[in-house]
Amino acid sequence: MHDIVYDQRSILLLAGTGDGPRLARLLRQRGWTVCVSVVTEAAARVYGDLGANGIRTGALGDASGIAALLQQQGPFSWVVDATHPFAIRISRDLAMVCRSLRQPMIRYERSLEPIGQAILLQQTAELRFMDLSGQRLLLAIGGRQLAAISSIAKAGGAELFARCLPSRDGVKAALAAGLPPDRLAVLRPLQGDVPGAIERALCRRWGINAVFCRQSGGVSERLWHRISEELDLNLLLLQRPSPPTAVELVEDDAALLDRIQDG
Repeated sequence: MHDIVYDQRSILLLAGTGDGPRLARLLRQRGWTVCVSVVTEAAARVYGDLGANGIRTGALGDASGIAALLQQQGPFSWVVDATHPFAIRISRDLAMVCRSLRQPMIRYERSLEPIGQAILLQQTAELRFMDLSGQRLLLAIGGRQLAAISSIAKAGGAELFARCLPSRDGVKAALAAGLPPDRLAVLRPLQGDVPGAIERALCRRWGINAVFCRQSGGVSERLWHRISEELDLNLLLLQRPSPPTAVELVEDDAALLDRIQDG
């Protein structure tokens, strides 16, 4: 981790590679000192040109790891939780620790996209009771859940396809799901000069007629809404979990900047 110098306008930003780089850039433009906490070295590299005063790499672990970071390197003017909406554990632990340490915190919760023609599922188990016969289903979802979701979707009669990240853990998780190699695409989402071009090509190549993804409220979800409409695919969305209770929420960049500026 780089040396970090804190001032009276310091922010600890927990984020991935979706909203994080944009938020870090906006905060620095407003004169904030920003420390970014990401999980992987690959994610850290995305922030390399932002000039952030510090980039902490590695999982924080449980509540004790979060508390150690805040006690050793804080206090911060604000902690901004912009982690993925489905990263339930880190958001819950972060809220609990910040509350106990009286550390000001705010949750950046992406606004939800209109569901449109998509089918919203409250939990993955609902796939088991759907008639997916004749559906060539692309699982556009994180690798950690891929094996479990594959098992459930197979029970509904679907022919399964999936994408996975080009990393050892990503490929390992995909292979553990029991899918043949010719039904796996190893790639980083939204890559290429035209965002979504690879995903569209995959759907056409494999004859996909249904996609299962998470209701993230982010770029990836918007992409799948668009592709599903263009290619006439059935879109199945896993409902976004509720954020931690008693946590202040903002849904866009302007609201975040206004709130932290007000103090």
